[in-house]
Parts: sequence; C-alpha cells; structure tokens
Amino acid sequence: MDEDLLSIGVFARRSWLSPKALRLYERQGLLLPAAVDEHNGYRWYREEQLDTARLVARLRRLDMPLATVAAIVAAGDPGVQADLIAEYWSAQEHATAVRRELVTHLRRRLLDDPEGFTMYDVKVRDVPEQTVLTEQRHVKVQELQSWIDEAVGRLLKTAAGHGDGMTGPCFIIYHGEVNEDSDGPVEICLPVDPSGPVTGALRVEPAHREAYTRISKAQVAYPQILSAFDAVAQWVAAQGLPVSSSPREVYFADFVNAAPTDEVCDIAFPLD
Repeated sequence: MDEDLLSIGVFARRSWLSPKALRLYERQGLLLPAAVDEHNGYRWYREEQLDTARLVARLRRLDMPLATVAAIVAAGDPGVQADLIAEYWSAQEHATAVRRELVTHLRRRLLDDPEGFTMYDVKVRDVPEQTVLTEQRHVKVQELQSWIDEAVGRLLKTAAGHGDGMTGPCFIIYHGEVNEDSDGPVEICLPVDPSGPVTGALRVEPAHREAYTRISKAQVAYPQILSAFDAVAQWVAAQGLPVSSSPREVYFADFVNAAPTDEVCDIAFPLD
C-alpha cells in the first residue's frame, strides 16, 4: 500500500467528515477512495482529496442536497463552483422569504386579524384604454402557474410580430375564484399597439380607475397572495367604492430576475 495514503480514520478526522459519511459519499460517487484493500475492504485516501472533502463537509452544513453538492464538486473550476453556490443560496433565500410570507398570511387568517391588512398601502390610479392580446382558460390553482408561463410565452411570441410588440405590463384577470376546487376562468392580457397587424385574439380593455396595492416577489406565492387581494377588497369596501370588473394581477417588473424583496406586482380592483 502507498505510504502516502491516509487511512479512513485519519482522513475522516482531517476532513471533518465521519467514516459513515465517507462511505455514503463513496456510494453516491461523490468522494471515492484512492484505494481499497482487496482483502479487507479498507479504504484509503490521498492528501490532495482533503480540499474536496472539506468542501463537501461545508456544503452539507448548508443542508445542501447531495445532488447539488455533487454538481458543485464535479464542476471543478472554482469560479463555476462559486456561481453554483451563489445560485443555490439565492434559491434558499427566496424559499425562506416565501415561507415567511406564508406564515404571516396563515397567522392573519387564523387570528382573523383585520388590522394585519393595514400593512398594505392601497392607492387609486387611472388606467387608459388598452388593446390587449388575450388568452383565457378554466384552470385550478394546481395547474395555474404552468399555464401562465406557457400562455405568456405564446402571447409574447405573438406580440413580437404585432406592431411595436408589447406596450405595457402584462396582467392576469381572475373572472372567478381560483383554488383547489374552483377554476376561474383566468384571462391573461398583453397590451399591444392597436395600429399593428391583427394576429391572435384581441380585445379592448376599457379605461378605468382602480384601487391597487404593490407587493414583492415573495408575496406573490400562493396562498399568501390572497392576503393582498383581501386587503384591497377590504379597503374598497371601507371606502364604499363599487367594483366594476374582476380583480387582477399586474406584473410591471422582470419577475424571473427579481429578488424576493423586489416589488414586482400590483393587485388591482377596477372601480366604477
């Protein structure tokens, strides 16, 4: 046996990993021993494997899944590895922000706390008439996000060949309740230049006033987004204002690249 090899016990102590963890990572193909004794199955490791083992140990302290750890180790290049770690942590921060908003929403619902809605700043604005490309469908909440992603992609493609393309924020109108049992319908609207060539399903969205509140990317997740809808509805009722049309979500920012705390969406109720 090579005298430069480290026994599994020594390697475990120096790498901050237990022998049990090392055997697991071997089975996963994540950290293979440099040699295995053919007679007794004893594992041996090389000194230069310590950096990889210590990286694995630190990544696991982040509760990082083994598949993600393996991808980072396999990347090899430190720059790529750093980018993958940053990508993972960004996703964790977003997930934490979403869960935090969900906890707030659930506590407000359970405690029937009307004062909790005062955290939403509701305003009123005028919205001009718009010509919109539109797609509508009956869809329950389980399929809602995937349908929205697909439909918006189709509408953007159509808008690209329609005059000046998209001319305003995309908005989603809920013509009926959408949850685990109810399916809307839901309508996605993409404003376009009315003078462009007519392609796709077009209609005119009338000019109107609307009450709205602005929310962050983390607050958009279901079901906590319902708190924003409830807050605007409660404010409108308190003001004695009649609602003229269905509520909607207005997406005015780059949702995909936004941080969890970035404001990306308005929850709006058209008024008479």
